[in-house]
Amino acid sequence: MFPNPPFRQCHASTLVEVSGGKLLVACFGGSGEGKKDVAIWLASIDKQGKVSMPESVATGVVSDTLRYPTWNPVLFKERSGKLFLFYKVGPNPREWWGMVQTSPDEGRTWTTARRLPPGILGPIKNKPVQLANGTILSPSSVEESTERWKVHLEKSTDRGQTWQRIPVDTASALDVIQPSILRYSGNRLQLLCRSKQGSVVQAWSTDGGNTWGKLSKTTLLNPNSGTDAVTLRDGSQLIVYNPDVPGKDWFNGRGKLRVAQSRDGQTWHDVAVLENGDKEEYSYPAIIQTRDGRVHITYTYDRKNIKHVVLQ
Repeated sequence: MFPNPPFRQCHASTLVEVSGGKLLVACFGGSGEGKKDVAIWLASIDKQGKVSMPESVATGVVSDTLRYPTWNPVLFKERSGKLFLFYKVGPNPREWWGMVQTSPDEGRTWTTARRLPPGILGPIKNKPVQLANGTILSPSSVEESTERWKVHLEKSTDRGQTWQRIPVDTASALDVIQPSILRYSGNRLQLLCRSKQGSVVQAWSTDGGNTWGKLSKTTLLNPNSGTDAVTLRDGSQLIVYNPDVPGKDWFNGRGKLRVAQSRDGQTWHDVAVLENGDKEEYSYPAIIQTRDGRVHITYTYDRKNIKHVVLQ
């Protein structure tokens, strides 16, 4: 996306459609993940595919003498038109906190960032969904330690003003973070999560996300790497994932990136190969379907850039 990026490294892209067929894409970028100069950068892609120069829209500056890195932006447009930018600030994923800023004019101007309440982190990597009744469900997770990871949902019934935390199978031995939410008929929802156990892990809800069943492994491989998924308007599901041999360490198995499709969330078939690398890192995808029916995917391109792919 960026011919001359204003950062040495970038990661964790997110995208949203605004009016006129324009896309906004954000990522974090700086000298390296976890460094204090890492900020949230925002760019736009117009209908002709022209990309604007990325601009810094959020930093981890606390005071003249204190600055933390920023992490994992998530763009989300609420049905009324208000645009949200969620992100994290803090020394590491075990100690970070959630921040949010909003835009009334599709990203041209932003409110002053505010810190989310204690216990609410915002969406950790993947976009919220807004249900037919207006409820917003935000997929979240905590890394309680380097050893223990857990997912949860954050629910808002007042358009993102206040949030309530919904637990997901807290007794599970599976270590899971960074869920995405898929929708089915009859109030059924599915979570798909990154895990340390070698598989994409799922949980199901039959009541619109108020309660969740047990976490279980899917047939999709996961080498401890972020995924993203979306429900298409035809009712089918797409996931973007690294289909590699599982490894405990995050830096292994991110050279290949694929798209798989499912009708029922149980049986998945690969439909596209995005990258077929080896030692490179192609990771942390974001996926949306735009009003024209196309599917847009962004992902980390070897930590140096963000790549944007369109599927017809």
